[in-house]
Amino acid sequence: MLRQTFCHIPGIGRETERSLWSQGCSDWDSLLATPDQFSLGTAGTEPTLQELRKSVRALENQDANYFRKCLGQQEAWRAWPDFRDSCVYLDIETDGGRFGQSVTVVGLYDGKEFTALIKDDNLDSFLDIIEQFKMIVTFFGTGFDLPMLERRFKGYRFKQIHLDLCYALKRIGYSGGLKKIERQLGIARGSEVDGMNGRDAIRLWSEYRRGYEESLKVLVDYNREDVVNLERLASVAYEGLKQHALTGQAAAPRS
Repeated sequence: MLRQTFCHIPGIGRETERSLWSQGCSDWDSLLATPDQFSLGTAGTEPTLQELRKSVRALENQDANYFRKCLGQQEAWRAWPDFRDSCVYLDIETDGGRFGQSVTVVGLYDGKEFTALIKDDNLDSFLDIIEQFKMIVTFFGTGFDLPMLERRFKGYRFKQIHLDLCYALKRIGYSGGLKKIERQLGIARGSEVDGMNGRDAIRLWSEYRRGYEESLKVLVDYNREDVVNLERLASVAYEGLKQHALTGQAAAPRS
């Protein structure tokens, strides 16, 4: 989908993008090869071609920061397939506080392996690990996870492309929290953590700090479910938003 995207170019909105597709301009190569064959609306031909050449180079170089800026939060989903091999699914747990030191667990899943970073253990390795990735997928990370981590690691600012599934899924009809949407999609959780929520995560951390080692294991298991399930939700969001972009109609969400 990224190579079919034109709405990241200044002067081209979604209507002009859809018009280009209907004219037979299916991707960047089509427009670069025969620009005179297509109407760009109010966008200038030469500035558009210059930006497209930048886009081609950025994709070849896997320049996530370029696409983070020009796609923005709204269209970040378009980059998911092309950056999937360098994508991490992320979710944090806290002790209930609102400050950076409240972060207790950071769960990371790269599509193959899950890693849990624990406060007072290996949490300080987060910056070294996250810099290996070019795209981050969260659920409401815009409003919670990423700001909390930036407070925890003062001076750090995320430069990865960020796909926030809370907003992406809402655009195709899935509203509510993560667990509610998982149920709508038939995604089951393990019996030990099924039905747990953020308050339980706070309780489990408190128990662990009082010496109950088993509580940390349950907390990590709970976080693992949150993080690993994000990959399936990303696929749902991508396919739904792609259909909406191409046709103007989104797939009906499952009840």
